[in-house]
Amino acid sequence: MRKLAAILCLLAVPLAQAQTCPDKHINYYQAFPAGGESDLSARHQQIVLKKRCPAIETIIQYKPGAGGGLMWAQMNQLAGDGNNIIGINLPHIVFQPMEGQVQYKTADVTPVFWFHYTPDALVVPESSPIKTFQDFIKAAKADPGKISLGGSGLNSANHAAHERMNAAFGVKTTYIPYKGTGDMTTAVLGGHIAGAMTYTAFAINNKGKMRALAVAMDKRHPLLPDVPTFRELGVDWVDGAYRGIGVPKSTPEAVKKRLSDLWMALNKDPEMKELAAKSGFELINVGMAEMAPFMQEKIKLYTEGAKRLGLGK
Repeated sequence: MRKLAAILCLLAVPLAQAQTCPDKHINYYQAFPAGGESDLSARHQQIVLKKRCPAIETIIQYKPGAGGGLMWAQMNQLAGDGNNIIGINLPHIVFQPMEGQVQYKTADVTPVFWFHYTPDALVVPESSPIKTFQDFIKAAKADPGKISLGGSGLNSANHAAHERMNAAFGVKTTYIPYKGTGDMTTAVLGGHIAGAMTYTAFAINNKGKMRALAVAMDKRHPLLPDVPTFRELGVDWVDGAYRGIGVPKSTPEAVKKRLSDLWMALNKDPEMKELAAKSGFELINVGMAEMAPFMQEKIKLYTEGAKRLGLGK
C-alpha cells in the first residue's frame, strides 16, 4: 500500500506541473520596441517557459508607441482567454494617465504578476570626457540645459528619475524621450545625446560602451562595483522600474491565478535566476495574492511623486 501511495505521489508531480501550462500558444505583447529591458526579460521567460512547457510556444509581438501607452490602451480589446498577455511597467501605468495624453486609466490595466525591478542609473558613453558623477554635476552647472539625457518614454520611470536628479542636485539637464531603450542606445552611441537616465541593466549589458556614473540602490551593484550609489552622493534615492505581465480585463479569475502561478514558477527556476543576474535584473515575486496591497502602495507612492515632480496635471 505504501509503495502504491509513493508511486501515485510521483505521478502527481508531473501532472501538477502540466496543469500550470497554458493549453494554447501564448501571444506575449510588448509595449516597447525590441532591444530594451522589457524585450530581454520576455526572451528570458520565453526560454524558461519552453523548458517547463515544451508543447507551448511563446510568440513575442511588439506594439510600441506613446511610451507604452499605445499597447496598454488596446489591451482590453484582446481576448481574455489566458493566451494573451501584455508586458506592463510601473510607474508608467500610473504617471501616463495622470498626464492625460493616453487613452487608458490605471484601473484599466489588470496586472497578474510583477517579476522584476531595475534600479535607476545615470550613464554616459565610454568616450565621454565626463568620468565621474562629480564631473557630470560640474558640467551641468557650467552650462544649464546643454546636457541632454535620453530615456524610455514620457511620464515613465526614466522621465521621473531625470526630474528627480535635476531637483536633488540643483542642475538643469534636458530630457529626450525615445520609444524604447533600443532607440535610445543608438542615440547615445551615435553621440546625438550626452548620456541617458536609464537602469542598471542597461549599464551592465553595455559594459565597454557605456560608463555608469551613479545607481539608485541601497548598496553598490555587484556587477558595477566602482559605481557609487546616489545615497553615497548625498541623496536618499533608491528607486527604478517594475516590470510585470497584465491581461485583458475580461480574463476570468481562475485564468489570472493560473498565469500568476506559472510566472511565479518561471521566476523561481534556477535558470531564470542565472539569466536575471547576468542581465542586472532584480527578481521580485508579486502574484495575485499580494497584488491588491502592492498596487495600492505603488499608486499612492507614484501619485505623490508625480505631483512633486510636476509630471501630472
